Amino acid sequence: MRIIRFLLRKEFLQIFRNKAMLPILFVMPVIQLLVLSFAATYELKEVDFALLDMDQSRVSRELAAKFQSTGYFNLQAETFDRNKAMEWLDARRVSLIIIVPPDFEEDLTNGREAPVQLIIDAVDGSTAGLIQSYSASILNDLNAEKQLELKIKSADPAVVQVKTINLIPQNWYNPDLDYITFMVPGILVVLVSMIGLFLSGMNIVREQEIGTIEQLNVTPIRKYQFMVGKLLPFWIIGMFDLLVGLALARYGFHIPFLGNLATILVVAGIFLVVIQSLGLLISTMTNTQQQAMFIAWFIMVVFILLGGLFTPIESMPGWAQNITLANPVAYFIKIMRMVLLKGAGWQEIQVMVYTLIGMGSVLLMVSINRYKKTTG
Repeated sequence: MRIIRFLLRKEFLQIFRNKAMLPILFVMPVIQLLVLSFAATYELKEVDFALLDMDQSRVSRELAAKFQSTGYFNLQAETFDRNKAMEWLDARRVSLIIIVPPDFEEDLTNGREAPVQLIIDAVDGSTAGLIQSYSASILNDLNAEKQLELKIKSADPAVVQVKTINLIPQNWYNPDLDYITFMVPGILVVLVSMIGLFLSGMNIVREQEIGTIEQLNVTPIRKYQFMVGKLLPFWIIGMFDLLVGLALARYGFHIPFLGNLATILVVAGIFLVVIQSLGLLISTMTNTQQQAMFIAWFIMVVFILLGGLFTPIESMPGWAQNITLANPVAYFIKIMRMVLLKGAGWQEIQVMVYTLIGMGSVLLMVSINRYKKTTG
């Protein structure tokens, strides 16, 4: 323990003497959390659309007003020239063109088919799908209203007593459907992972570059003591950054904390051992910090893309879902969301935690064995 204590003192002195590293450790994670939480979103905020109203009726104006009243659609321009509207779409001035044909109101009020054409810029497939879904919902609401008016005006008294079905949705775990609530727990995992993987990945190889590794190798320090001394400082810093991020999530973004905070901290401690053990393994396999950075960045990109942060793992191809079984980031993102947003307990997450423990044990043992300690 005395040797490990001296190693920890040495590591912390190196960290806090490096003025360039301090902002990376303590300032960058907070800035990234603030920026990414607002930037990394699939929510549809504002869609500019062009209107070709060939009917110029009360119902067609009501249709345009319905789109604008949602707060998601902004009427950018009106025209009767289809080619002009297509030019706006090609120039990305608008993302949607709504074409209302002549006799639209007459056909709709008389129970005949009244088509409305939507032309959507589908370069961004995700946004196009949302535009189509929102537009279909608005058109269905308008159609239901007009069909109800038609029935009420009918001479049949039985139809006048028409009953309607009212849907009252209740959303669990994220009642306001706020995308930030969904994203912040995942972004916290990514930030902690980047700190743990990058810094531990460059740790041993940095000793090689500055020439101090030989001095450590001739000491009676055992390999496991050396590895623990390299792992523990950044583990403490990672846990500190996580606590700051959780405080910002709770009081800055008002993320609900339905689960036990102690559960999050225990799992985070295990996860950091996994990530840092992987970083130390990279550090034992490379000769320069640049090599370690490139390898760590490659692995981190794969972890993020296959971690379920932006896209559900269930929607990925089968081979990609199989790869995520070896992705510790995917497990911790899922655990964070389950505990914070759903109030999940040990019973629901124990299998994933045991998997992380297994990963950490294997990676730590491999990294210790990979480190070649020489004596002079």
